[in-house]
Amino acid sequence: MEPSLTGLRVLREIAERGSFTAAAAGLGYTQSAVSRQVAALERAAGVKLFDRRPGGVALTAPGLTLLRHAVVALEALAAAERELKGAAPERSVVRLGTFASAGALILPRTLAVLRRTQPGIRVTTREATTPALVRALRARTVDLAVLSVRPPYRPLDDQTPRLECETLLETELLLAVPADSALGSRATADLEELADQEWIASTSNPAEPMMGVWPGLPGRPRITHTARDWLTKLHLVAAGCGITTVPPGLADAVPTGVRLVEVRGGPAERRRVVLARLPGPNPPAFAQVVQVLRREAARRPD
Repeated sequence: MEPSLTGLRVLREIAERGSFTAAAAGLGYTQSAVSRQVAALERAAGVKLFDRRPGGVALTAPGLTLLRHAVVALEALAAAERELKGAAPERSVVRLGTFASAGALILPRTLAVLRRTQPGIRVTTREATTPALVRALRARTVDLAVLSVRPPYRPLDDQTPRLECETLLETELLLAVPADSALGSRATADLEELADQEWIASTSNPAEPMMGVWPGLPGRPRITHTARDWLTKLHLVAAGCGITTVPPGLADAVPTGVRLVEVRGGPAERRRVVLARLPGPNPPAFAQVVQVLRREAARRPD
């Protein structure tokens, strides 16, 4: 078996991005070039590497095996290139992925502690959706991922080996409303009275549900503004442009003019913040980062 380096890079990119089209865009290739690389790689391996699914592809069991070795080979090649260029050895690097609102509080506190207490560890971060971060874990382009999951708490994907997950904290969803509105004058709101409200939500796709509209809302929500960034949503709320949902962890980031209220009249909307990683032995630096993440997730904001 003699796969090309380009083929291995394409394999890793598809595994991370979930489709040939997205991989082509990430690599700057045409989609036909990516397809040719995959075909050549499958011929060299003598096995099928991808299952085609609606909206994308997933690695087969042989594909996951090849990916594991491809990542080792590509990282070894990158290390050799750095050494040949005379670059200084890097500190212990931990690549951490997070969902958006985790970056508002847990991430800055964790990085501040690590910079102060573990100067030998360099943490790099990237923000993405939970499905994208699960793929990045499989592709080994992130080492740890802080994810948001909602009931029912199923496995994050159907691939093997199963990702190891631990719950960092469990929270209940809240509603952000203009402080000077009728809803803002109370500590709670009834689900029924939210049906006619104007909502500020993120865009959605089959892999990632819409965020910002209360789950189980009766009728079709009136979405007047869409924004992916949490701070943008909250400032739109402060400006009286609508209401949106927020996790309690964003309480300290709420701008003036916004009030957080609880919603009654339906089941509690619980969310878990979990830390996910691939099984197996990890470098000591991982344990240090995980320890700080646990502590900062459990600590109430000052």
